[in-house]
Order: sequence, then C-alpha cells, then structure tokens
Amino acid sequence: MSPAAIGGWVANHALSVVVFVALLAATYLVARLVSRFVVRKVQQQQMRSEMVVVTRRVVYAAVIAIGVFFALGWAAQNANVTLFGLLLATVVAALGLQQLLQDYVSGYYVLLERHIRIGDHITFDGSSGVITDVRLRVTLIKTGDGDLIVVPNSELFTKPVTVHRSSP
Repeated sequence: MSPAAIGGWVANHALSVVVFVALLAATYLVARLVSRFVVRKVQQQQMRSEMVVVTRRVVYAAVIAIGVFFALGWAAQNANVTLFGLLLATVVAALGLQQLLQDYVSGYYVLLERHIRIGDHITFDGSSGVITDVRLRVTLIKTGDGDLIVVPNSELFTKPVTVHRSSP
C-alpha cells in the first residue's frame, strides 16, 4: 500500500469517526431537548411527580437509542444496522419490561374502573387491610397491625379481591 493510499484511508476513517462522534453529541442534545419538552407537557397535565420522572427517562432513553443506532448505521454505511438495532432494542425492551408494563396497564384499569378506592377495607390473597394509596403500578394496603403491603396492580387485576363495604 502506498503512502498516499494510507493517507487517504486515514483521512476517510478520521472523518467517519468525527462524524460518528458529532452524531452522538447531537443525539445527546436532542434527547435533552425532547425530554424537557415532554416533561413540560406532562407537568401541564398535572400528573404525579413519579410519572413525570418516568416519562422523562423513557423519552430520553428512546431518543438516545435511536441516535446511537442511526450513528452506527451511518458509520457502517448500512441502513440494516440501524433497523437491526432498533428491532433488537424493541425485543429486549418488550421482554425485559413485560411484568412492569403489565403492572402499569393493570393499574390504569384499576384506577379507571374504581372498584377499589382509598379507604376501602379489602381482603386479598389471605391479607386484610385498608387501601392507603392506589398508584399506577402498585396499590398500598395498611394492615390492622400497621404493616404496609405493596401489591402490584397486576395481582389486584388477576386475583379475587373482597371489598368490605358497609351497607348504606
């Protein structure tokens, strides 16, 4: 290989590395801007603070993942790398977050249907207590002994719950 060919190869790869790093830096900045914008919109909806934090983190991670796969696809000069990366990230997220997503979806229905409310005395899975809080992912139950039971909403959604209400 001639010195001129080596110099051309180094120049091409140096430019690729610079563009790759620039794409990653741009991705970081875009992720921060988009997550701030989304947080402002979520806060306008007056959602709980934990929902704001979770939403910000999910949006930030999603934008970073898309940017990284885009940069890798550009560096490899192949769009298949980007598509494969996005597919792989989707599969991993779906498998890894399956139970968590099930709890959130169940919590949505628990809150929407309002079969149980704060202050209700319930019996669930052999335990009895008063509901102190119903959150999107979990429900908090305080027993007669003062213990706090944290129950994932998917459990409340799939298992029988007895709600003890006094007759009017």
